[in-house]
Amino acid sequence: MNTTIARPSTSGHPVVPRDQWVTARKALLAREKELTQLRDQIASERRALPWVRVEKPYVFATPEGPRRLAELFEGHHQLLVQHFMFAPGWDQGCKSCSFMADHLDGARPHLAQRDLALLVVSRAPLGEIMRFRQRMGWQFRWVSSHGSDFNHDFGVSFTPQEMASGGVNYNYVVQPFPQPEAPGISVFYRDEAGDVFHTYSTYGRGVEVMMGTYPLLDLVPKGRDEDPHDDPMAWVRHHDRYPSPPLAGQATPAAAACCKASA
Repeated sequence: MNTTIARPSTSGHPVVPRDQWVTARKALLAREKELTQLRDQIASERRALPWVRVEKPYVFATPEGPRRLAELFEGHHQLLVQHFMFAPGWDQGCKSCSFMADHLDGARPHLAQRDLALLVVSRAPLGEIMRFRQRMGWQFRWVSSHGSDFNHDFGVSFTPQEMASGGVNYNYVVQPFPQPEAPGISVFYRDEAGDVFHTYSTYGRGVEVMMGTYPLLDLVPKGRDEDPHDDPMAWVRHHDRYPSPPLAGQATPAAAACCKASA
């Protein structure tokens, strides 16, 4: 989830009369409208992608017992899966994936109105997942793919042999990756016959679509205020591990990264 956004400077920033500001704002508004139109166009092209039938009988551990992928749509035709980095034996889930997941619970009832179910999937055993979920206070559905090929098949878990080769197939390109787990989002469709199709997956900076905090930070003078030459998400913590809000000019101490990937 790397980023190349430059760190902004607020010192010596231009200050102008209101009429000059409005002129500059209108020029930027035209560019923003171009981006909106391009985003709508790309969304249409995304929906037009061909689908792949899911043939493998993936089974997940859930609080209700073993469930197949087709049984996780909660009565909807569409399913969005967050591939959450949480491997067997980890003390806790990835902090950056937790940052993503913090945005889910508020969206769930609204997405359900558009025939979309949300699901979080990790390789950790279900008991480890449930303990961490309780700690974080989340309500969204989270299941375990432990013992199945699901994570590997959808490009977010890598074998020891793949890691030893110096490059893994992540985000549709072979590249180095520091962990055997990676973040991602996958979308599935279930038809009236109960058949399941894979329609879309995104990785790297594509997962920022779930990070509603980032668009808000992009509106303000300091922006994301991340170091583009190091781990940009070093400031992120599990939401129950942040220190008191820092004073102006004080930075949050860096924490170990759980993932760094190309755009």
